[in-house]
Amino acid sequence: MNKRTSRLRRSKKTRFKINESGLPRLSVHRTNLHIYAAIFDSSASKVLVSASSLESDMKKKLSKSAGAGGNVEAAEIIGKRVAEKAKKAGIDKVAFDRSGFRYHGRIKALAEAAREFGLKF
Repeated sequence: MNKRTSRLRRSKKTRFKINESGLPRLSVHRTNLHIYAAIFDSSASKVLVSASSLESDMKKKLSKSAGAGGNVEAAEIIGKRVAEKAKKAGIDKVAFDRSGFRYHGRIKALAEAAREFGLKF
């Protein structure tokens, strides 16, 4: 079993538990260069809010920092942005779906920034 299949196995188990809760889920995905966050409504299977380091205004902000989207500072900015968008959409409580990634580094930074700006997990 390699890293990718292990991560996907963990993510399936987590998503099953989150679907039972009935809360919208904050799903996070990371690559070497970028980080993505989206809030899904599990009952209707649609995206309510999303933010990523690929958005045009975020690219301008992140181009100053090294990595331009693949670092902890970018994750904090994306966490803040997704929390602000969620507040505007009337979402205050979500289930955190880390997509099988370990809870450290960029994933942890994004989660803490989202909590700091008002999302409750």
